[in-house]
Amino acid sequence: MGNPLILRLGKLQDEVDNRLEQWEAERFASRIWEKDPDLWHPESQSEIADRLGWLALPERMQDKCEGLLSFARQIKEEGFSHVLLLGMGGSSLAPEVFQKTMGNAPGFPELTVLDSTHPAAIIAAEKKLNPTSTLVLVSSKSGTTLETLSLFRYFWAWVSKNHDKPGRSFATITDKGSPLVGLAKDKNFRRIFLPSPDVGGRYAAFTEFGLVPAALIGMDIQKLLDRGRTAQKKSLGFVLGAALGELARHRDKLTIWTTSSLAGFPPWLEQLIAESTGKKGKGIIPVVEESPTPAESYGRDRVFVGFFMDGDHRSELEKRLLDLEASDFPTIRIDLKDIFDIGREIFRWEIAIASAGAVLGIQPFDQPDVQLTKDLTRKAMEKSENTTETDKSPVQKFSIEDEPAETSVFEKFLSSANPGDYVAVQAYLPPSPDIEQALRDVRSALLKRTRLATTLGFGPRFLHSTGQLHKGGPNTVLAIQITDVPEQDIPVPETGFTFGALIEAQAQGDYRALKQKKRRALRITLGRDVIGALKKLREFF
Repeated sequence: MGNPLILRLGKLQDEVDNRLEQWEAERFASRIWEKDPDLWHPESQSEIADRLGWLALPERMQDKCEGLLSFARQIKEEGFSHVLLLGMGGSSLAPEVFQKTMGNAPGFPELTVLDSTHPAAIIAAEKKLNPTSTLVLVSSKSGTTLETLSLFRYFWAWVSKNHDKPGRSFATITDKGSPLVGLAKDKNFRRIFLPSPDVGGRYAAFTEFGLVPAALIGMDIQKLLDRGRTAQKKSLGFVLGAALGELARHRDKLTIWTTSSLAGFPPWLEQLIAESTGKKGKGIIPVVEESPTPAESYGRDRVFVGFFMDGDHRSELEKRLLDLEASDFPTIRIDLKDIFDIGREIFRWEIAIASAGAVLGIQPFDQPDVQLTKDLTRKAMEKSENTTETDKSPVQKFSIEDEPAETSVFEKFLSSANPGDYVAVQAYLPPSPDIEQALRDVRSALLKRTRLATTLGFGPRFLHSTGQLHKGGPNTVLAIQITDVPEQDIPVPETGFTFGALIEAQAQGDYRALKQKKRRALRITLGRDVIGALKKLREFF
């Protein structure tokens, strides 16, 4: 296959070479394997040291494979046809990659990931699945994630209607000592998986958070880990990390494309990059699933990455990258020989992003600005009658129906854009295929109108992936928050609120957090006709 990593960086190659020489003199790679926290942030040594367990996972998890595979065989033999994973961010993204890229093996359950609190998304999952043949996997490192616990309550009630022993249809993955452990014991869950606590969520693909769902769908997790171990032994990732770190000083928009077989991989990369680097006013902005345009349409803040799978049609993506190189854009090419090379790339990119963090002078293993949205969401849920919309961070929401007013609002908002900014579409909508396509059309219109990099995330999912970047990274984001009025609301069992109220509170909380961080943000409500309103919204741009 030749070199699986090809960097074409033009004039910036010298800076990367200098960085690699400096790292060699400083024993940078050796010190990472030694888990030296001084490489990142001397003031946070204990916190960093407690988050470096991922470095040993490709080897450490080998001994656990047979136990995980035995559990998966048991679930298959008992006739479970589906696994419903309730989790957010690092608890859900790697499993979703495995299902989308490899699929479930014959006879093994299909995996459905539910990481939305929108009532329509929950109802759609319920309609798709059979409560008598679905294993519900409750996945949360802390065991306190509001979305996951709310979804658990709903699906516990759903299963309980059809089972005398509903706990046999549940398993959990959580840290030792988390509230989920006690809950699982009280409810007699089938299994409790306790990953090593020294691994943060976005670096947890090779822990039980990633490997239990992978095993359940019949994936060869031993082979996946072997590819990760190859990257570990060959110290893959440092060259890429030096390139990403140095490039980000000049071009911080990392645009990622793949050939067809790998289309499910970029969302995992998006979280790893955004949540690891987006802090202290710095960051690498991952741009995934953006429609391509001619090279002359892009600003000089872009770097382009292409992932190629052997056997996929590759000429279109290859030509696109060649055209960009001809226009002096840096490009990175990565070749995979088969789908299990995703294991190699997971570990390569974990090393690369950790290393790029050292270049940027940030601590890549925390997420200091995520808690702000959680706190403000809680306040929105608890808002009393005498709380008004005249708070310091007022929640303004414009209806798409008021066309003349909306046009002027959009014009004013977009007029604040500067070269080097990016537009983040934050959709608190059900992630159905037709809505996602309509949002892609809005995104394409924004790209054409502004010539700025664009991102798209469904809420509250993106709060656990790119939310840290929006609030802690460079203040270059124009956030367009889109909400709707759910056609049908449903209660969260054992609480006094509904899922509709929860997702609205999450949208409000994040909007207030953006405003507190002095980000440019605009809220739009679409009403009940979501597709029609999105088409109208596209016309405004």
